[in-house]
Amino acid sequence: MTHTLSEAGADARASAPEKGGGGYGRFVLRRLGTSLITLFGITLVSFGLGVLVPLRPETANLSQQALANPEAVAAFREKFGLNLPVWEQYLRYLAGLFRGDLGISQQTGRPISTDLAKYAPATLELVLWATVLAVLIGVALGIVAANARNRWPDHAARLVSLLGVSLPTYWLALVGSTFFFRQLGWLPGSGRLDASMTPPPTITGFYTVDALLVGDFAAWGSAVSHLILPASILALSNLGMVLRFTRSAVLDGLNTDAVKAARVKGLPSTRVLMRYAVRSASSPIITVTALSFGFLLAATVYVEQIFAWGGLGQYAYRSATNLDVTAITGISVVIAVLFLAVNFLADVLASAFDPRIRLQ
Repeated sequence: MTHTLSEAGADARASAPEKGGGGYGRFVLRRLGTSLITLFGITLVSFGLGVLVPLRPETANLSQQALANPEAVAAFREKFGLNLPVWEQYLRYLAGLFRGDLGISQQTGRPISTDLAKYAPATLELVLWATVLAVLIGVALGIVAANARNRWPDHAARLVSLLGVSLPTYWLALVGSTFFFRQLGWLPGSGRLDASMTPPPTITGFYTVDALLVGDFAAWGSAVSHLILPASILALSNLGMVLRFTRSAVLDGLNTDAVKAARVKGLPSTRVLMRYAVRSASSPIITVTALSFGFLLAATVYVEQIFAWGGLGQYAYRSATNLDVTAITGISVVIAVLFLAVNFLADVLASAFDPRIRLQ
């Protein structure tokens, strides 16, 4: 009997890793399935909102002379499939998405995928740098605030968080442009490069990276100087959320049994903070990093318009003002795909750090 129980225990211990691995695989597949369902819902909502717009796209895209010509209006609606039933337009749009076809922009006459490939690198460069700044500064201030709870560093960090959450992004962009560019002249006010400079050869589409790859340090310096102000404003607009998430997560980590045991052992407070409390907060920090990326993708519309950045934000603004419904829907889908991909990777990484997430 004892021998049988021992063998059963050994079999259970041997099968435990397989169960864990299977559980992790199921978690990844479940998250992937959820992301695909969410993406389908986003395409449905985006397309539906575009159809529900009471204004007619031809009004914003055709001249008055063309609008007076019924044949020109009919040709326009036939070209973009606007004469079809709504359900058929949606099915055609989904079929195009599977082929990587986002449709034709009504304002440029080019495939939307071509337009997005042109404008997306500028936005991604700006958002990635802003995310890095927001996460580095926000995490650092959050750790300091948690370690100095209810003391002056905590109060100062929470004030910074409150300002970052409260101040509108477009207002920060206007004030930053007026103060640092127009009044002080410390930083460039618009564009991605100085007007006298030629952009580096396109390799990644990121001017800071492409300039380094080809050894054009003058262009690299210009690209960095143009990034500082818009990236800092975007980072400040999201700094408060990162700081508050980090502070809360580190405070939870400081109250765990592992931290209490480490303090009883007499370990240095800095080591206890970084090795135990911050490490236990790694999963929420990964999550808030993904959320930051998504929020900054949305907020970049204001910043790009004020700083003439020439990215997806400006393209989205022009599409909205011209009632380019196809382009607006395409931008929504692409941003949704980026956001879902980042969140999927964040969930996978977070579950690797904290296996309890897989059981939720």
